[in-house]
Amino acid sequence: MNDYYEVRFDIEPCTEDASDLLAGMLAECDYESFVPDQSGLTAYVKKEDYDAAAVETVINGFPFECTITADAKVIEGRDWNAEWEKNYFQPIVIGDRVAIHSSFHTDVPSAQYDIVIDPKMAFGTGHHSTTSQIVGALLSIDLQDKSVIDMGTGTGILAILAAMRGAKPVTAIEIDSFAYENAVENVSLNGHPEITVINGDASALSSVAPADVFIANINRNVILADMAAYASVVKAGGTVLFSGFYEGDDCNMIEAEANRHGLKLESTSSDNRWACMKLIKE
Repeated sequence: MNDYYEVRFDIEPCTEDASDLLAGMLAECDYESFVPDQSGLTAYVKKEDYDAAAVETVINGFPFECTITADAKVIEGRDWNAEWEKNYFQPIVIGDRVAIHSSFHTDVPSAQYDIVIDPKMAFGTGHHSTTSQIVGALLSIDLQDKSVIDMGTGTGILAILAAMRGAKPVTAIEIDSFAYENAVENVSLNGHPEITVINGDASALSSVAPADVFIANINRNVILADMAAYASVVKAGGTVLFSGFYEGDDCNMIEAEANRHGLKLESTSSDNRWACMKLIKE
């Protein structure tokens, strides 16, 4: 079973911006799941990835005027599907067109695109601003018979939506073996055999044909490090969607690196300070 550390962060004073920023900083330390509330947030990281010194570094380097305390405990492996179903994951509708829910939900909103996912621990359920913004971007793009690569697919939501909108072939790549297995399950649940799910990192792109649309909802540092590999598998005139980072400096850094690889910024959106960038391959 997968054991996790559950780390409780109390923030005083607690604001939505402070919780979002703390989650972003923890995500760069391999934290995978965040449950915010009025007093702070609870974060989850795999037991083998937990580093108490990293927690102190994040707290000491937090740029807001507030006090943060942390308390960590080990959570033994369990049926994370049941945990999410019971405590966190509720059906949602994005853009009035996409409904995302688990196979256990009975009261499901009606929508044009109905996506069924049974999320394991920590991987995107569509509630986060980064996922919802890319969902919105995919709804605005003509995907019929377009090839798509979804890098860091997580639960597979974005790849599944692309396939539902007529994209083919669709390649979904996930580095984490646990998330990879979950993506395979979710692709099967939605009945889209045109989606190929690969367990790997950016090096797996060398075996994938160039795509019309490339998606990476990861984080700033990974996107910057792998930009050359990403750009190499985007067709001329193709679209790139990036998210998983903040507006401002993060966007500026990513745009500068993207330009060096022939990707030009077309538009940027933001929600709760989380950014989504649309770029075009020259």
